[in-house]
Amino acid sequence: MVSDGQVVVKFGNILAKHCLDQRCSMDLLRATEHTQSISSQLGIVARVKAVTGESKASSELLLSNVQNLIQAVQHVLRAAEAACVKGLGQPSADPEEEEVAAFCQQWRKNLTQHRAKEALNSDRDELGLRKTRGAKAEPTLTSLVQEQTPWSRNIPKHPNPRKEHTVMDRPM
Repeated sequence: MVSDGQVVVKFGNILAKHCLDQRCSMDLLRATEHTQSISSQLGIVARVKAVTGESKASSELLLSNVQNLIQAVQHVLRAAEAACVKGLGQPSADPEEEEVAAFCQQWRKNLTQHRAKEALNSDRDELGLRKTRGAKAEPTLTSLVQEQTPWSRNIPKHPNPRKEHTVMDRPM
């Protein structure tokens, strides 16, 4: 979990660096800093729990930190969505940055296609408001991360915990 948190932090930092909207960039940086803090805290709590053994208090603290990390990651992904919608500048020649940009472009393409289909489908009530029943939810970065993507096939079944992972090596 801690290393996955670090992957999300790296992802968020890359997007913040290339976001064209200053406000979105700052929000994304704040979210990644918060995620970094919680991820580090979770690592510390996990190491302490490993040394002290099983106790209800340490298990509850560990679970609480995991839940906080999940919420922080969701915040990063929502901020990343806003950054992608506002627009991203050209990535540098760094393969990791290019991969992040391609991932975000794929999500934005999915979102655009979804919105175009919704616009063609006249599921509107008498006031012209979109009906919520039967409407498919818009694609999110979170859903795209959770899908099986081509880059996830390269993930080893049991990665070496000491190996440095790139941002897109494994699902977030």
